Amino acid sequence: MSESELNTISMQNLRAREAAQIALEKLKVQPTSLLEYRSAGRVAVIGGEQAIELAPRLSGELHPQVILTGGMEEPGAPLVSVGGRSIAIEGYLGNFTIHLGEAGKPNREIVEVDLIWDLSGEPLLEMPMKPPGYVCSDDSEENVQVAVETLSNLAGTFQKPKYFNYDASICAHARSGITACTRCIDACPAEAISSLEEMIEVDPYLCQGGGVCTAVCPGGALTYAYPSMQDTLDQVRTLLQVYRESCGDHPVLAFFAENNQQHEVQGEITQQLADNVLPMVVEELASTGLEVWFSALAYGAGRVVLVDRGSMAERVRTALQQQIVIAQEILQGMGYPANAIQLQPLSSVEQQAEVSMPVIEAATFSAAGGKRQTFFMAIDHLYAQSQYKKPMVNLAAGAPFGAATVDAERCTLCLSCVSACPGKALQSGHDAPQIHFIESNCLQCGICTRTCPEDAIWISPRLLFEREARSTARLLYEEEPFCCVACGKPFASRSMIENMQKKLGQHPMFQSQRARDRLLMCEECRVVDVVQDDDAMGADMGSRQH
Repeated sequence: MSESELNTISMQNLRAREAAQIALEKLKVQPTSLLEYRSAGRVAVIGGEQAIELAPRLSGELHPQVILTGGMEEPGAPLVSVGGRSIAIEGYLGNFTIHLGEAGKPNREIVEVDLIWDLSGEPLLEMPMKPPGYVCSDDSEENVQVAVETLSNLAGTFQKPKYFNYDASICAHARSGITACTRCIDACPAEAISSLEEMIEVDPYLCQGGGVCTAVCPGGALTYAYPSMQDTLDQVRTLLQVYRESCGDHPVLAFFAENNQQHEVQGEITQQLADNVLPMVVEELASTGLEVWFSALAYGAGRVVLVDRGSMAERVRTALQQQIVIAQEILQGMGYPANAIQLQPLSSVEQQAEVSMPVIEAATFSAAGGKRQTFFMAIDHLYAQSQYKKPMVNLAAGAPFGAATVDAERCTLCLSCVSACPGKALQSGHDAPQIHFIESNCLQCGICTRTCPEDAIWISPRLLFEREARSTARLLYEEEPFCCVACGKPFASRSMIENMQKKLGQHPMFQSQRARDRLLMCEECRVVDVVQDDDAMGADMGSRQH
């Protein structure tokens, strides 16, 4: 291709990108609820003698109080000496509590403030994403000036979006006291998520929209609220559609984190990008996930790049890279290039913008369903146009898709796995002693394996590409039903009855033949027989008297 032809294509792409960005700006994002912080300007300045020296620089609406961790007390700002006591901090802008000493001890002291300036050297709060209102710095003049300016702007009333929605009914965190999935807790850089028995709890005031929790959540119990997944994918679809309709060629979709300044991305940086790169600003890179990346490819992106500019916390980067590994395994399983989804530095989209995907018919579906439904719609579209019809792909450990297998020698069809399954992937045979399995519902959370009393079930990560095989219930295990010896009604599996006889054989209440025969009866017949058995009723009355 001649240089003039290349120049013509480049100008065409630039015009198409401009048209796409104009269309993107016109889209409205659904609002979310707002949270309010109220700060009266009470600042705890924590540190040694430098804290006493620097506290007076906080003036105006700020009211400093020194928490002295070392050195000599001097007159000046109000001061509390730690005096060798432990120090712990909890809270957020307008609602910080500093605990000095141990609970129940005479020297226990609690300090409540709105803001914290931590001059300890090593931050007292170790989480990668510090809570709003917490500022840490050293005592260098440059950093002190930044800290003072930051704190000066944090007196008053402030609002922020609530970034997440949580549906406890589909959460795979725990069932029946057994903990399984902790992916969101492990990944959250703000440490805003905690375990609350059989569900999680997200502190909305600590949450700062990092989004990695929604990316790693296997079932969509945690979703990003602002913008919603549907709004994000509407933006992606519009961006690619208008670019294509404006004669743009080989689009590469590049996600930028908003914390790198939206105007900078859409202004100066856009001018540095290769002509076929479409920049899209999201709150955080980790707020996108498998369903967004694969939908973008289905909408016609030649490649999806997450632009890493070095601002991510390490635990977020690790979690995001794990998701990208899963994405690349799925791409290869469908016969597409693994590098169609990548985490890359800015230079990769400034200097080159090669596409990876073949040209396909662009999808038009909307993300009106949940996370998994949207992901599967994208997979179905991409698989239908793939030339490589492999039926499935095995995935790395931690993937949220996969199969379950039952050991026929161990399973007693107690159905504890069925009652515990949060995704409803495991289902009973209703009146028949059976376990059915719907693979598209399986979250690979492991609750079933932890719940099974016989260690008879295990899971393996994989993805079935054929929709019917993935979404149709298949028989996982069955036994002939055991029929009540009194009325003939089927009520359990034979292995369950045998297991019950074995476990209760030595129990004092089942020493007579009649009592043992009751184990072979359904619940209704068993009750009738107990009432008619004088020995059983006498034993029951005796146990109540004791």
